[in-house]
Amino acid sequence: MIATTFPKAVRVIEHTLILLKDGTALAARIWLPDDAEENPVPAILEYLPYRKRDGTYERDALTHPYLAGHGYAGVRVDIRGSGESDGLLFDEYAKQEQDDGVEVIAWLAAQPWCSGAVGMMGISWGGFNGLQIAARRPPALKAIVTICSTDDRYADDAHYMGGTLLTAGLEWAAFFFGSMCLPPDPLLVGDGWRAMWLERLQHVPLFIELWLQHQRRDAYWKHGSVCENYAAIQCPVYAVGGWTDAYKNAIPRLLEGLTVPRKGLIGPWAHAYPHFARPGPQIGFLQEMLRWWDHWLKGVDTGVMDEPILRAWMMDSIRPASHHEVLPGRWVAESSWPSPRVTPRRLFLTDEGLRETAAPLTARAVCSPQTVGRCAGNWVPFGRGHDQAGDQSEDDRRSLVFETPPLDAPIEILGAAIVTLDVASDRPIANLVVRLCDVSPSGESLRVSYGVLNLTHRDGHESPALLATGERTRVHVQLNDAGAVFPAGHRVRLALSTAYWPMIWPSPEKVTLLIFDGALDLPLRPPQATDERLSALPEPESAPPEKPTVIRRGDMQIERIDRIGLELGTEWKSQFHVEEDDPLSAVAELRQVQTMSRDDWQIRIETQMRLSCTRDAFLLQGSLRAWESANEICRREWDRSIPRDFV
Repeated sequence: MIATTFPKAVRVIEHTLILLKDGTALAARIWLPDDAEENPVPAILEYLPYRKRDGTYERDALTHPYLAGHGYAGVRVDIRGSGESDGLLFDEYAKQEQDDGVEVIAWLAAQPWCSGAVGMMGISWGGFNGLQIAARRPPALKAIVTICSTDDRYADDAHYMGGTLLTAGLEWAAFFFGSMCLPPDPLLVGDGWRAMWLERLQHVPLFIELWLQHQRRDAYWKHGSVCENYAAIQCPVYAVGGWTDAYKNAIPRLLEGLTVPRKGLIGPWAHAYPHFARPGPQIGFLQEMLRWWDHWLKGVDTGVMDEPILRAWMMDSIRPASHHEVLPGRWVAESSWPSPRVTPRRLFLTDEGLRETAAPLTARAVCSPQTVGRCAGNWVPFGRGHDQAGDQSEDDRRSLVFETPPLDAPIEILGAAIVTLDVASDRPIANLVVRLCDVSPSGESLRVSYGVLNLTHRDGHESPALLATGERTRVHVQLNDAGAVFPAGHRVRLALSTAYWPMIWPSPEKVTLLIFDGALDLPLRPPQATDERLSALPEPESAPPEKPTVIRRGDMQIERIDRIGLELGTEWKSQFHVEEDDPLSAVAELRQVQTMSRDDWQIRIETQMRLSCTRDAFLLQGSLRAWESANEICRREWDRSIPRDFV
């Protein structure tokens, strides 16, 4: 990545307060062109709970000064109850967060250095609330860029997938819980830091307790899910993500559901900004954003809206691995979505495997060991370590598998594959996992996509219904969207299992499913000559990085932010265990230790969380301990039993 010089000199307002109508002050860090007071510029807001001071400073250093150097105000605001902002934070995406965001946008538009036009950008949480606040229609918000986000908080976030409980939500809950226990920086907030910290410690919830109380798609999850009313969004939307990330399915849905000017971009990336994300290739995403912002916030004709509505990376087949620096492929584009050029290609489940013509299928049983899923990788890979799906062969051997003969010609897919099955279960609650794999001539199995379904949710996520044991029923499983090439000589494999640990929590009982009939519909997209004429995306650029000094002390990693003289320590341990034949043996244990120090000021926070289960309940335990120097100033514990609701 190239660190560039900028057309405009940049200055930083390290800490300023945005006073809301209820008296709460939100903390902001602002990057401005030097002459912004004389020549006001549009503002671009990134609005997060991840601590602008010491949490997102590395990626902020790459991005916000770059935007400011090209004629924008880059603004990072800590959400109420986080970082150096006042107040308390009780949950994700609360109405209070949206209300505050609307006020922040009005405040930005009224500043003497702002032209009155505001955009929002963000990844993950910041992508979520960009969509949510856009649906509130603040007058000054002219456009957004939403990255690695979702339009459906129940069906497509870290908590539940297909009506099953994701363990990614446990890890996220543990991280978020620990992060919300950290104090503000005394250098910024002064002597009031301790009172702010104690108030947070005394009121911070064990967030996952609330999420476990909503195991179906009820009003709780509908709040903040913009798919409930796409028409509420009236400003232009640029939706961005990567095939390696968990948050890609919303992009096609947004392109289809929104009526405003919109674009979609799906690269090979994991959960990170595309100018530094892995797997590569990375792109000049900051330049691409500038084209978007110049068009919608400055009225400059950059040609950004003359291009196809969707640009996506068509991934070549590659040897499976848990980490990839680069995923080879090529860019393809569609001028509308859904695209008339994408058509279903049906393959039938038969006694001979996957075939293009229907043929008999003798009923097949699938009863998976609870540990099927060891090759799955993380639900949400970040691309920094070994967190991606590896060779699926081990999981395939312990699953029910159907596959094609070696392909005579390549198959290219773009979109969501759908599997239709006639099944019967010997238990009233059952999970079904479907994996689509590319099998090379050497036998390695590359996971192209997958889907999961709690079969009690077969008719929707709002009103689950128990299965009638032994009764044949038809179910549809939509897999994650994908863009991939199955080369000639490879096989297309469909693998079915009743478990996928540790990605999803097991069903209450060991299950045997009978598969009577089925079909796989692949979203076939033939290569197009127009793809070869797509303009090249630029190489990545950024502002100069800010790198911490990193050392290790035992199991703890210490980062020193030299600019502010602050040391941050983190120690993280997680353990997931289940016995091969006992779904009720599942247990997840997570522990985090965090330290903050500067000279004589020393903070230590220890948080723990444990989830186990019975047939009828989830058993949740948690603890929080906090010290200032050697003095323990807070100790809290949680012990909850939460009824299972068809999960």
